[in-house]
Amino acid sequence: MKNRFLTLVGFMVVLLSACSKDDNGITLQKHDDNKMMTLMHQMMSKMDTMQRTNDPEIDFARMMKMHHQGAIDMANLELQEGKNDSLKRTAQKIINEQQPEIQQLTTILASLTVDNSDPSFTMEQMDNMMKGGKAADIQLITGDIDNDFATLMIIHHQSAIDNASAYLHHGNNAQLKTMSNNIVMPQTKEIEELADWLKANKR
Repeated sequence: MKNRFLTLVGFMVVLLSACSKDDNGITLQKHDDNKMMTLMHQMMSKMDTMQRTNDPEIDFARMMKMHHQGAIDMANLELQEGKNDSLKRTAQKIINEQQPEIQQLTTILASLTVDNSDPSFTMEQMDNMMKGGKAADIQLITGDIDNDFATLMIIHHQSAIDNASAYLHHGNNAQLKTMSNNIVMPQTKEIEELADWLKANKR
């Protein structure tokens, strides 16, 4: 319930603030022309074509690798083209945390075989993907890298939280459960920080 409330608050801050900018003469950018959104769509496309096994351990680990790489790609764009020091620190933190987790997920996957079938997890995972994609597609973005990084990383983090929570409901691997818990708390905090930044900077 708290995660859903934070998501709603984040979306409202992004939408209302972006509308205010448009009223003040700031031109919104088409999603197909936006660098940060392009990275988001590339990640979603890769996850959408992922071959699913219905085994929560394997499917969660495979998808989270792609999801983490998407966050790293967005963070690298922020470091390269963003201007705000606070957001650049957030971007570097994302890279520092999620790159080792990709390596950890690769190691875990190498030790796993398909030995479980839980279609309800697959359904929940796919629903979360669809929800995240729809949430991204309604955002008002400007072409300002800082604004778009903060806006879309809120959506990205919430998607990670939703998928980690789904795994905690269905999964059995102790390492992946620990990783899931380590996703939920820090990324919930970063959603709050990014929403505060958008509000403070009148985005």
